[in-house]
Amino acid sequence: MCLFWWRIQHALKMALKSFASSVPEKPSGMRENVMSMVRYKRNELPPLSEKQKAELRKLSDKPDSDIDYSDIAPLDTAFWKNATQGQFYRPVKTQTSVRIDADVLAWLKETGKGYQTRLNAILREAMLRDLHRK
Repeated sequence: MCLFWWRIQHALKMALKSFASSVPEKPSGMRENVMSMVRYKRNELPPLSEKQKAELRKLSDKPDSDIDYSDIAPLDTAFWKNATQGQFYRPVKTQTSVRIDADVLAWLKETGKGYQTRLNAILREAMLRDLHRK
């Protein structure tokens, strides 16, 4: 009888152990560095090859009349009538430290999260109003 219970306990222990995590193996069959990101800074661009220079010279010498615009839809006056400048413009954010009166900051924080965004919107509105006045 004792041997029977020992077998059950041993089987339960082994079942529990089989679910324990182990060190994951390195994925097989995958090539490393299939594609790597190449980034250049504007002032550190690689020099153009002679072939690239020749191609650019050839393109710059080509008259505008030889350019095929058939795949570009013409823009009529209706397009320009509804066009808006800077529609997708997203200003660059700059982190700064600003001294604000405590009551003004409390008022901004009153409505909850996003008080810095609200402050930016208020300042932008004032800036645009001032620019339109001039």
